[in-house]
Amino acid sequence: MIWKIIGLSMIAGLGTGLGGAIAVIRQPGRRTFGLLMGITAGVMITLSFVDLVNHALELSGVWTTTIGFALGALFMLAIDMAIPHIRFGEKEFDVFKKHEPAHEPDDFGHRRYRWGWKSRTHITDVKLLKTGLFVALGIAIHNTPEGIAVGAGYAHTPAFGIFIATAITLHNIPEGIATALPLYKAGMSKRRAAVFALLSGLTEPIGALLAGLVLTSFDALIPAALAFAGGVMVFITLDELVPVAREHGHQHYTAIGIILGAVFVFILSGVLGV
Repeated sequence: MIWKIIGLSMIAGLGTGLGGAIAVIRQPGRRTFGLLMGITAGVMITLSFVDLVNHALELSGVWTTTIGFALGALFMLAIDMAIPHIRFGEKEFDVFKKHEPAHEPDDFGHRRYRWGWKSRTHITDVKLLKTGLFVALGIAIHNTPEGIAVGAGYAHTPAFGIFIATAITLHNIPEGIATALPLYKAGMSKRRAAVFALLSGLTEPIGALLAGLVLTSFDALIPAALAFAGGVMVFITLDELVPVAREHGHQHYTAIGIILGAVFVFILSGVLGV
């Protein structure tokens, strides 16, 4: 069971790598980015309330669900305050404006390959690079507790775990884009920017492993774990996903994205029967 949970969470984490590849192959515009971030917010908020919290209520009642949900949100708040990172919604950088190098070719006569997948790393904006690395750290921090949702869902029923992992995979794609874009704009090669996005998602199995180890031994904690994961995901959605979607995108596109994300969760829930 543990290995299946880890495998599912790893598949979900690969969504950030896919998003990173998309970002460096075909960079999205503001409206597209707002739509994508809206979709990821819609997936997270719907998955949290309609599925995670609802299942917790059915299994254990209002008090366990309420306490677990509140603890999950407070846990993410504490993590955000304790660990230094940059939220990808903050205004330290604008991934959609042009960041031109000071000179090209550089002092060593090396030219930057702009279009090839194997383009060289030629850092042209150190501040943007540092910002991008801290964004990657922030997303890695958030992906770890998201793995708890996969582990708790699978511990409840395997079908529910697969459902959660599939939804989080879609959610992770725009996050991978948000990770890779500032790194690539700073001059990092396409391959390295995509790899950083991938690595930020592969922290997800850590949370899944912890959840799997605890819940296989103490299955009475499954309802509280589902509610806890819901609190984590709602905090991330409201604190970061919705603000960045509206800041860097377009209001209507963000709203449409949120609705599309919710529709995806509804359809997926019906297809998998959970």
